[in-house]
Amino acid sequence: MGKAADVRATGRCLCGAVRFSIRGPLRSSVVACHCTTCRKFTGGLWVGTCARKEHVVIERGDTLKWYRSSAEAQRGFCANCGSGLFWEGDDEPLWSIAAGSLDEPTGLKLAVHSWTAESADYWSFDPGIPTRPGPSGLREP
Repeated sequence: MGKAADVRATGRCLCGAVRFSIRGPLRSSVVACHCTTCRKFTGGLWVGTCARKEHVVIERGDTLKWYRSSAEAQRGFCANCGSGLFWEGDDEPLWSIAAGSLDEPTGLKLAVHSWTAESADYWSFDPGIPTRPGPSGLREP
């Protein structure tokens, strides 16, 4: 495999038991997927970029497990902390990689919201919804 200089990006799960590197091109954009399956897998949205399977090197992966989430795809996650890390389509040469698992700075940019027809009833694309640089400021009901 290549040298450290060949590493385009690195990433890990929340607990650090799964660590990986991307040793080849990484798509510079991310997709926010609102489909029901992605929401169930992440508890929110799947926000991912992608790289060719052969360019994703699992550096540490004893707790990396795969779950067949549909007839055509499986999802990789850490069995220790539960972090969702990868999506792999059976006939795809690429792995979708959770953008949040990548070490910063990523240099990635959000490109599109997909499967919005399946977005959760609480989701809104209203630009008037406030954003906060820290905690939400919301408390109990």
